[in-house]
Amino acid sequence: MRDRRAMMDGEMTDHDAHCYEFVADCRLRAATDLFAHTWDPVVLAALRLGPHRRRELHAAIGGIRDKVLTDSLHRLLANGLIERHAHAEAPPRVDYALTGLGQSLVEGPMMALGRWAIEHGDELLEAQESGTARGL
Repeated sequence: MRDRRAMMDGEMTDHDAHCYEFVADCRLRAATDLFAHTWDPVVLAALRLGPHRRRELHAAIGGIRDKVLTDSLHRLLANGLIERHAHAEAPPRVDYALTGLGQSLVEGPMMALGRWAIEHGDELLEAQESGTARGL
């Protein structure tokens, strides 16, 4: 964000000024909150290739507890990143799929983060191990 001087000189937009005064309401915070839950990006990545039933998601992800998957699906639905399609069949079938908003998150920031992780992942892991060894 720009500093207070830029705001006083009139260089900031109304939104920038609002974020400066109320950082908790900033759109950046809202966007980064999408990564606050470890499994949410994993579920989004699993849905990248198309709709999945819940049990397919559970199997594709691996290591996720049932309740954690349920909570993740609820959060992603509430954020408009995925949609739930119930099919009138016997037995009932429900599919989950990315919305346009979810697709843009997966194909934009998540793909960029993935590229960064591939490029810098070793450095990151080394730094984490070094910090752990030093008791940080």
